[in-house]
Amino acid sequence: MLKMFLDEQEEIPWEAMTYTTGLINYGGRVTDDLDRICLMSILKKFYLPDILEKGYVFSESGLYYSMLEGDAHAYKEYINNLPAID
Repeated sequence: MLKMFLDEQEEIPWEAMTYTTGLINYGGRVTDDLDRICLMSILKKFYLPDILEKGYVFSESGLYYSMLEGDAHAYKEYINNLPAID
């Protein structure tokens, strides 16, 4: 569904993608209102135009960032070099 949004629209429909992912695709599985609010808050950090800018980070530490370009090997290397979560 997300691919359809991106292929068929001239501009990225950020709000529609957030709504579809958060409330339609996953929302039915989230039964608690506070969990739904949490899910939508997380998605709003990922589904925004800034993510397409070089240097966008998901955390203050800068450890998690948006990779703009790369092949499968580059993405795997980034993931494999993340520190382990205890």
